[in-house]
Amino acid sequence: MSKLTDVKGVIFDYGGTIDTNSRHWAEVLWSKYEEFQVPVDKASFREAYVHGERTLARVPLVKPEHNFHDVLRIKTDIQVKYLVEQGKLDGEEARRENYAEKVADSCYRYVLDVLERTRPVVKALSERYKLVLVSNFYGNIQTILKDFGLFDFFADIIESSVVGVRKPDPAIYRLGVEAMGLPAENVLVVGDSFSKDVVPAKTVGCKVAWLKGEGWGNEEIDEALPDVIITDLPELLSYV
Repeated sequence: MSKLTDVKGVIFDYGGTIDTNSRHWAEVLWSKYEEFQVPVDKASFREAYVHGERTLARVPLVKPEHNFHDVLRIKTDIQVKYLVEQGKLDGEEARRENYAEKVADSCYRYVLDVLERTRPVVKALSERYKLVLVSNFYGNIQTILKDFGLFDFFADIIESSVVGVRKPDPAIYRLGVEAMGLPAENVLVVGDSFSKDVVPAKTVGCKVAWLKGEGWGNEEIDEALPDVIITDLPELLSYV
């Protein structure tokens, strides 16, 4: 195993990386839909998921003071409402069974469990390197990081809704490198999305550790592009 040399700072993605350890959020949510036997098929769920993400990108429903449980409730409420409106789910049943609430609650507990594995990695790296977070998020990432005991590990936070640029635009990673105050070649980016993390980070000249896992699918992948491929965040510590 070859170590990554010349790394002086680390940029972390958040969603799908620190909070789920390589699982795309659509897959996490779908697993909970299955667990609670929400009577919809996966294609319908994916439609609802995309509708929800587009709604949140357009409408400021998430407020800066919202923690992640709040975000999950907003997301699952939008998804279930969409499924009812599309005739894919019976509205009375959805209310009676509390599908949105059950899925959100279970997803929040899931993240708490994952963080038992990922938080120590972030903590260990923060003791050796300057850390910056670069995330597509809703304006409340600081609240979430504080809620999950992660905030103090990061020297700076670049959040899409605050800076006005979103992944996969490489400009958001340029902002991360500027916040780091180091040459790009001395910065390691850690992220789960090939198209939104690996490609733009390499475009700006960073080293990249790709946390490869259960993605959204339909991405063109070139495994020669990342410097390191891992499937579990704790593996990263053996490379730096």
